[in-house]
Amino acid sequence: MGKRRRATERKSVGLRGVRVRRGVLAGAAVVVVCGMGAAAFALSGGAGSGERSVGEKHVPTGPPTSAEVRATARDFLAAWAEGDAARAAALTDDRTAAKKALTSYRKDARLTKVRLTPGKRSGAEVPFKAAAMVSYEGVSKPYAYASELTVVRRKSDGATLVDWRPAVLHPELRPGDRLVTGEAGDPPIKAVDRAGAELTAAKYPSLGAVLDSLREKYGKEAGGTAGIELRVVRADGKKPAKAADDTTSKDDATTKDDAKSVPDKTLLTIASGTPGTLKTTFSGSLQAAAERETAKRKQASVVVVKPSTGEILAAANSNPTGFNMAFQGSLAPGSTMKVITSSMLLEKRLAGVDKKHPCPKYSTYGGWKFQNDDKFQIKDGTFRASFARSCNTAFISQAKKLENDSLTRQAQEVFGLGRDNWSIGVPSFDGAVPVQADAQMAASLIGQGGVRMNPLNMASVAATVKSGTFRQPYLVSPDVDDRTLATAPRKMSGATAAALRDLMHHTAVAGTAAQPMRGLGAASGAKTGSAEVDGQKKPNGWFTAYRGDLASAAVVREGGHGGESAGPLVRAMLVAGG
Repeated sequence: MGKRRRATERKSVGLRGVRVRRGVLAGAAVVVVCGMGAAAFALSGGAGSGERSVGEKHVPTGPPTSAEVRATARDFLAAWAEGDAARAAALTDDRTAAKKALTSYRKDARLTKVRLTPGKRSGAEVPFKAAAMVSYEGVSKPYAYASELTVVRRKSDGATLVDWRPAVLHPELRPGDRLVTGEAGDPPIKAVDRAGAELTAAKYPSLGAVLDSLREKYGKEAGGTAGIELRVVRADGKKPAKAADDTTSKDDATTKDDAKSVPDKTLLTIASGTPGTLKTTFSGSLQAAAERETAKRKQASVVVVKPSTGEILAAANSNPTGFNMAFQGSLAPGSTMKVITSSMLLEKRLAGVDKKHPCPKYSTYGGWKFQNDDKFQIKDGTFRASFARSCNTAFISQAKKLENDSLTRQAQEVFGLGRDNWSIGVPSFDGAVPVQADAQMAASLIGQGGVRMNPLNMASVAATVKSGTFRQPYLVSPDVDDRTLATAPRKMSGATAAALRDLMHHTAVAGTAAQPMRGLGAASGAKTGSAEVDGQKKPNGWFTAYRGDLASAAVVREGGHGGESAGPLVRAMLVAGG
């Protein structure tokens, strides 16, 4: 970033030195069972290697040649298929890790009669298909999948080796994960929506990881019986699948309410268990709409909640099999944060809806000079006008009257954010509003600095404004497991809540949110936002709104202005639920 002048909405402040943590998008493998015939490497071209001298020895340099890629991949795949873990590992650049994983492949995953068939090479990358038999207690079943390896050259001696990564063994594996065949640690579940209709990943792709997490947490409570499965057991281990020789005790599992950030994954069912039924708060119709709308967009995530109860009605991501940005994302929320900031200013009587409020072109605090979009100003304007147009300087100008922890306390105590105590039923990030000083504190007032949110958090903010009380979002009733939902230490006054609803409704009919909110009625309100991220050409677009007993929020990464990118997505959800 590096610019000392800051813009609102279309170009909100971005701060030098602040890294925006990005969700790691984990791609799921497509698993197919198919016959494997003989195949040959497809080789053509390939960059030539040079040489350098080390003493009297000439060491090859440069990218591996096509012949080297072919030979290295062939020898590695052959040793792996033969079950010679030591020989295969010696052909990688991490012999210790590779040997351990390849040994576990047969011992823990119980994969035998392995056939590995290379596909068409692309440079140093060689895709291949794996076919094997999974055997457990006299029952066998075929399993096939696709993966790839990359051949690299070792600098010290010029040798060509397989670049070892767990994903070479299976594309679902990450460091510390392992494949295990045995009795599943968690019985299967039949998750149903609020109307009793079954929820499946095939019908609702964004719920794939959510359903895995629900099984991990509620499999036993739902009353099912475990089957025999080949599973990916994650490194951050809770309730691992139990292999025949696995000595893990059930008591060793963690009891964190929302289980792992990435749940274990079933790859193949050897013997089916009996699923128990688990009722969720999802609305099948709203979830279908969320899937449909996010599929139309790139890098979009949306959540819908019910303000009167906190029930989560829908959640979807454009990349449904990747990282769950809707629940676990951690992004600067831009000007949607001004809803929380406004509640604080109203409570402290530093602002009044129709009171005069400064909105100059620039405002300086902590050595930083902030500005509005296109350097606009509102002369003799009110706080209502500044909120509706999303004037940055109207908020920055109040920084000198605040303590460094004022916004942090407001977010935690009134909106229930940043306390790391939500128990929605699956892993979630509860937002973060750290205590900051000087320019960073000022930037936090407009949703930059160190503030981090996701659509679940911002949908909850809109819901809190609508109902006047924070109700922790959840997708499984606490009655199922007697868990305690998070609460906020205090609620805003009725006058403050009414003022916020007034401001958000005005923004929805006459401010930056007017276009997407057009025609949605008197019981609606909204706030737009955009947040700059270092390295992005366009800011992330945000939008949060409510209508009746629905509240929704969305982010479209690199979407630009929130009213144009995320606004139509939220509108679609409010209309679908209306």
